[in-house]
Amino acid sequence: MQTICFEDQFVDRLRPITLSRPAYAINCASLTLLDWLQELPGNLTVDVRPHLATIERLDRKLEAPANASDPGGVVLVNARIVPKVELASLLKTLCESDESTAIFDEEDGVVLLARITAADIASQQSAIDQADSVTAGLIEIAATLGRSETSVEVLRHPHEVVFHHMALMPDAMQWRLEHGDYKETADGVFAAEGATLGNYSVVDTSEGPILLDKDVEVGPFCFLSGPVYAGPRARVLEHAALKDGVALGHTTKIGGEVEASVIEPFTNKQHHGFLGHSYLGSWINLGAGTCNSDLKNTYGKINMTYGDKKIATGMQFLGCIIGDYSKTAINTSIFTGKVIGVCSMLYGFATENVPSYVNYARLFGQTSLLPADVMINTQQRMFARRKVQQRECDMQLIRDMYSLTESERAEAIEHDGL
Repeated sequence: MQTICFEDQFVDRLRPITLSRPAYAINCASLTLLDWLQELPGNLTVDVRPHLATIERLDRKLEAPANASDPGGVVLVNARIVPKVELASLLKTLCESDESTAIFDEEDGVVLLARITAADIASQQSAIDQADSVTAGLIEIAATLGRSETSVEVLRHPHEVVFHHMALMPDAMQWRLEHGDYKETADGVFAAEGATLGNYSVVDTSEGPILLDKDVEVGPFCFLSGPVYAGPRARVLEHAALKDGVALGHTTKIGGEVEASVIEPFTNKQHHGFLGHSYLGSWINLGAGTCNSDLKNTYGKINMTYGDKKIATGMQFLGCIIGDYSKTAINTSIFTGKVIGVCSMLYGFATENVPSYVNYARLFGQTSLLPADVMINTQQRMFARRKVQQRECDMQLIRDMYSLTESERAEAIEHDGL
């Protein structure tokens, strides 16, 4: 059996989250689609955008599919599928099926899941031979299959990561408790090996458990209100408050108040300030006093702007989306429902979306472009602090993301005189 997880033509709708990572690696309620894929039998391969292929091969040992000749057939998985706990059983059922079938996204007309038997692949081998890639050929074959009545949800816009995160946290925490190696150290508080909860901390597990993974350190005088998940080696600093659904990636440093948010690995928010209903990528640093708004003064539903499109989220609480490597200065304030690109630096008030690779200090009239070379040097210093070796592929990612985001900066210059 071969499983192929592929990124479709709509993956860029999830920018800036997916500029630096495949869609299957997005953390949602502490889990990713990749977590479920790695539980499947057989060989897992991935078809990702070219600028991510090298890092996926080096960091996750994931290769591109070379052929579709596996005697067990193929399972196709769209990388934008929401990583719900129940997805695991659906994927297992597909792997065990003796029949070919496909699940489509009726809105966009793309394949979401497909099981294609070896016999059906052999009978339509010409589709693969004539296609631009193995995956493209298999998608053509999937389009000819009978359609399953089963439905799965996909991520269409960045804010939906926060929406699904909030909804999925209870199931995700229960799954971790059933499959992880935790010891209950207090009522509703579960700790893995090496995890510590500081003195005089207060916990509220009435709405969900507190899960502290391996070597997590929670300082004294903290308030934790479940469900909360802290990934391996996360540090929660003294007097921090985590509540109402927080998922921390590994090797994060967290202080201040965080509510209903996803924070990816290696990100720092270690000082006072509020972060709510938001998604933070990796290698971000929020300066002391940085706060975001997650509720309009009118208490109305929040709209998000992506490019030239305004999207009604239907959400009353929604904060910010921040791409990898971006930073904020002390006392930065981010208005409700704003999107911050990758590799940008913010000062003062962010009253609108911020493009990638920008020094954003509009309050002081000093907004300017941020060259890729500056971010490569910054990356090297950040990596050194965490004892991570900077590689050529890491530097190339910075260059590639700069090229891929040229249009958003050009649009900002045209409309706002950036």
